[in-house]
Amino acid sequence: MTYSTHDVDETALPLPIVQAARTTAQEFASQQPTPAKAAQVRLNTLAVWVVNDYLQLMGIATNLTAGDSWNPLIRLCADVADLDVTDVGRLECRPVQSQTQPCSIPPDVWQDRIGYVVVYVDESLQEAKILGSTEMPSAAIALHHLRSPEDLIDHLAAQRTTVAQIDRPTIRLSDWIQGIVDAGWQTVDALLNPAQPEFAFRGLDTTAQSSSSAGTQRAKLLHFGRQSDDSLPEAQREVTIALLLDISPVADRNQPDERIIRLQVHPINQPYLPPNLQLTVLDATGIVFLDAQSRDADNYIQLEFSGEPEELFTVQVTFEGDRVTETFVI
Repeated sequence: MTYSTHDVDETALPLPIVQAARTTAQEFASQQPTPAKAAQVRLNTLAVWVVNDYLQLMGIATNLTAGDSWNPLIRLCADVADLDVTDVGRLECRPVQSQTQPCSIPPDVWQDRIGYVVVYVDESLQEAKILGSTEMPSAAIALHHLRSPEDLIDHLAAQRTTVAQIDRPTIRLSDWIQGIVDAGWQTVDALLNPAQPEFAFRGLDTTAQSSSSAGTQRAKLLHFGRQSDDSLPEAQREVTIALLLDISPVADRNQPDERIIRLQVHPINQPYLPPNLQLTVLDATGIVFLDAQSRDADNYIQLEFSGEPEELFTVQVTFEGDRVTETFVI
């Protein structure tokens, strides 16, 4: 792993320690058998609380009381300072009282952690600084090797995407080329009304079969519940659209494995898409790299990109707060 060194004080994020945090830390400390253990628990609790406050400010859901650091028995037996990040995992929040000495990570917490955040707690217990984070534990971490607090947010977003992708079925486009079709996906001809040729892929040979040298094409119906509007007929309160995907080889012979992915969204049973319907493509880390939004009188929207075998991407179609997500691997 390659580290970048920097002045940790330039990137440190100062935060106040609220009274509720000090009260809770003192309560936990008073339950310990020795002054040394009490001091350890006090600082651990404050570090967890400060990181929790930071993540909450950044809009990241946490469960402050779900970790081992809030368990009286585990607090007594181990040196733990973990914070549960909802749908992601546990962060270890390690306190330090020096901004020049390495941060020690006890072996107790070298497992089952998605990262380690170092928090400076001043002697007055009134203020703290989030110095940075790392993903790899060691007995002593040099502070100038830490990633910035802002990088922690990106790391958690990537972790959340990874967890979501593990939980969500992934569609292998190579199976489509072999004629193996996932549930809900059909050939374009089978799904869309042949009497309405405007639903065919723009720019593609509309007479091509669903698997051909021109590419492999599949389509799926998506349903969105429109926000309640009593002035609309019942049939118009649900929006149905078709998501179309075509995977085809690139024309460049020097890149035989690269594939072109073309996505389109089309209206069903109406001439135009509703405005503000959004088509988004995210990469394997959850970062948006392509986006399109329908306007008034759009009869389709389209995105196109290229990729290599085994590359993973996610497609999201969003309308009025409802979202449908599909994850693919080329």
